[in-house]
Amino acid sequence: MDILRFITAGSVDDGKSTLIGRLLYDSKNILIDQLDALEKHSKNKNSDGIDLAILTDGLRAEREQGITIDVAYRYFSTPKRKFIIADAPGHIQYTRNMITGASNSQLIVVLIDARQGVIEQTRRHSIIASLLKMKNVVVAVNKMDLVEYSEEVFNNIKAQYELVAQKLGLMNVNYFPISAFQGDNIVDKSANTPWYEGPALLDYLENVEIDQLKDTENPRFQVQYVIRPQTDEYHDYRGYAGEVISGIYKKGDEITVLPQNIQTRISKIETGGKEVESVFTNQPAVLHIEDDIDISRGDFLVKTDRLPKVENEIEAVVCWLDKKELQEGNKYFIQHKSKVLKAIIKEIEYKIDVNTLEKIPVTENIKLNEVVKLRLKTASPLVFDSFEDSRDTGNAILIDETSNSTVGAVMIL
Repeated sequence: MDILRFITAGSVDDGKSTLIGRLLYDSKNILIDQLDALEKHSKNKNSDGIDLAILTDGLRAEREQGITIDVAYRYFSTPKRKFIIADAPGHIQYTRNMITGASNSQLIVVLIDARQGVIEQTRRHSIIASLLKMKNVVVAVNKMDLVEYSEEVFNNIKAQYELVAQKLGLMNVNYFPISAFQGDNIVDKSANTPWYEGPALLDYLENVEIDQLKDTENPRFQVQYVIRPQTDEYHDYRGYAGEVISGIYKKGDEITVLPQNIQTRISKIETGGKEVESVFTNQPAVLHIEDDIDISRGDFLVKTDRLPKVENEIEAVVCWLDKKELQEGNKYFIQHKSKVLKAIIKEIEYKIDVNTLEKIPVTENIKLNEVVKLRLKTASPLVFDSFEDSRDTGNAILIDETSNSTVGAVMIL
């Protein structure tokens, strides 16, 4: 079976943890000892006598306050598909956690409180979904039981979100009227919404098409470790270990070492301790080359006819994740998979207003959770693809030089 990775996002108390708990509970993916623990610790009990949110809110502070603080991952399966769910926090100060969970997800479930409609945090999470090029968006209008399952309320919220989706270019958007607390339209269709003609949420998640095709046109391999034992048995052994990010590599392929821009050929390929003729996407491998070239951790071995960009100046969209403000001239480390370089912010072009979704000029320093377009310069050339072409080689993070904290999520343009 294939695996669908999805994330739930929304504002505080929109019911993200309860929704995941409902999916696990109604699909019979909870063990007996988990049920006993649920009944013992439940405060906000539903008709079954349990608080479903406790299934994902594992930290003591989360259970005491009834909020989600860190991303919680849960796993379950049905006869049709396996699922990995990321439950993201709704608080603004935990937006960085939401970005972490969304970066590896193929689908996002945006929860909206039926009483509140589309709010700022809804727009912020939708912007992140558009920046991360998420192809499938589910809008779950939750707490329909608190608005008497009103079709008018649902249609108004749908109309509000359609404007947001249109501005952001979100294409495949599906809408569901649900009640995570009562279980309406989660695993089974609900009699309380006879006007809703679509499927239940789980039925949609089981059948939605996800992009399983790997990029075979642009082979990318980044060196994570240079293996040089220098022992009597392996006196002349030199291999370059890493994971095949995309594409296929075969023995005899002509490759280019970047950023050095030196051509050579693959002389041998090993994986799992055995010599093989080829390796493909997501496989760990050790590549050997014909020539002695100075290659270090973070360098790329790519097919000569499919070269990525190699530049010192980069345009990027950045989600700012630090309390210390961002300003032009600041210096950071930029980490691009295994490669870490020094970088300086050359220019901040504009920021995105999360309420109007407009590009607005920058008149002051960039604060926590703001989204900006900027230009940065690296100390030495960076090897990359645009984020639109490849999520794997088009993303990076900015790291504070003194605290070593991650301060920015980078989508390279």
